[in-house]
Amino acid sequence: MTGSGVSVLVAVQKVYYPLLCSVGIPANLFTFYMICFHKCGMSESAMVYLSCLAIVDTFYLVWVILIDLTLTFWVLQPFWHSHPWCGILSFLQYGSLYSSSWIVVVFTIERFLVLRSTRAKQHFSKAGLTKLMCVGIVLASHLVSVPMAWINFVCHYRDATYSTVIVWITTFLSGGVPIVLVIIFNYLIGYHLSRASNLFTKEERRVMQGRSRGVLRRTLLLLCTVSVAFVVLSLPRFVTYCILRTKYNEEDFNRNNYSIPINVAGDVANMLQNLNSTTNFLLYCMVSRRFRREMVSALTCSSKARQHVSVRTYSTMKVFSVAERRAPPSGSHVTVALTNIKLTD
Repeated sequence: MTGSGVSVLVAVQKVYYPLLCSVGIPANLFTFYMICFHKCGMSESAMVYLSCLAIVDTFYLVWVILIDLTLTFWVLQPFWHSHPWCGILSFLQYGSLYSSSWIVVVFTIERFLVLRSTRAKQHFSKAGLTKLMCVGIVLASHLVSVPMAWINFVCHYRDATYSTVIVWITTFLSGGVPIVLVIIFNYLIGYHLSRASNLFTKEERRVMQGRSRGVLRRTLLLLCTVSVAFVVLSLPRFVTYCILRTKYNEEDFNRNNYSIPINVAGDVANMLQNLNSTTNFLLYCMVSRRFRREMVSALTCSSKARQHVSVRTYSTMKVFSVAERRAPPSGSHVTVALTNIKLTD
């Protein structure tokens, strides 16, 4: 890449990462609000997983995109590039990265188990259990990321075999293993659904359509969308990082030399993976009509207005039903006097 190409790539990143923060952080927080406080047609366990995913993605944007990438371009000597802040920041970054990846993995595995077993469906349908699982994922992710705070010396890897081993383990735990598991279990979910649909005729499947089945279908659609986005946006970074740690794993290798194609590919792959933490809101809007409707209601405050109109309509219908009530045929007339109408919420 020529000098002008290098300056263009750096300029793009200087604009790209601040834009990612300014859009992604509010979008994730708004997604958390929508999932928790509006009825978006999801199961209770899906609400817990996706709201937790929105929170850990927000922390990832703060630790990685805002502090480590955005501000580094504009601050000459940031304090977090000194000891011990560099190690602490690495611990927080990889803790949020692990949490985001493994929440998607566990959510995918849970949906597969729910489809396969009625007992599993009853077991995992409890929101309390799902909350405990999410808390466990976040705590375990930060516990596993503790070694990342020990391998840095002023934000550069220590020259030791220990650092190389930890980096490889981190690469597979945050990228390789989650990607493989998500692909496998999404394939198993699709295979199970195709086999189950072949057991019934078209008329039987139409009769079976109900509220619980509709919720399950919407949850699976959201899961597949999030999983596909996770794999597509994370896989390039995993591949380029493996190439950098094998073919170009030299002490004097200049990672900022953009005349080497792998450096350009590595930066583009990082941009794609970081985009993964901001796309969930857009994905929900694309695949969930209920989410879009609730979002419009929240932004326009039309939900309360519709509720108020429906209550008034219901009260009016009650009034007309009383006024038009016929006298009983027994001859004992009953007079009904309407004296007051009280509108209750």
